[in-house]
Amino acid sequence: MSQAIVVMGVSGCGKSTLAAGIARKLGWAFVEGDDCHPAANVAKMARGIPLDDMDRHPFLCAVADRLAAAPTGAVAACSALKRSYRDMLRARADATLLFVLPQLSRDILLARVGCRSNHFMPTSLLDSQLATLEPPDQDEAAVVLDGTDPIERQIAAVVAAVNS
Repeated sequence: MSQAIVVMGVSGCGKSTLAAGIARKLGWAFVEGDDCHPAANVAKMARGIPLDDMDRHPFLCAVADRLAAAPTGAVAACSALKRSYRDMLRARADATLLFVLPQLSRDILLARVGCRSNHFMPTSLLDSQLATLEPPDQDEAAVVLDGTDPIERQIAAVVAAVNS
């Protein structure tokens, strides 16, 4: 069974930047979760309509399949907002998963999402994501980070957790 990391959380928390940095540091594959959404999901979010569990299912399957396909380890940027989504990823990916949650205030998240160009996720969906977010439970392998820390410090904390 391979190892994998899922950098989780709401839009704007730095999932992609952090996941790509961890993947580089470990020499593992990087999976951009945004690329795993079916076109219908992207169109729905672009219209400001939150995804439901049915919408998220093919997305989560695609992320899990990409994690499973990485022979030496992979790091995915994937919202994984609910425990049930993380359970599905664990079951399907056939890998030992570590979840990483960078936490930021709503104001910082709004500013970050609002500054992005060429992204399908509007700021109007942030509150629905925050309402949906279920932080990892104590029985889940997870690292919770201060998302305002410098990226190198966040990467180092995750690498240390992987190596412990």
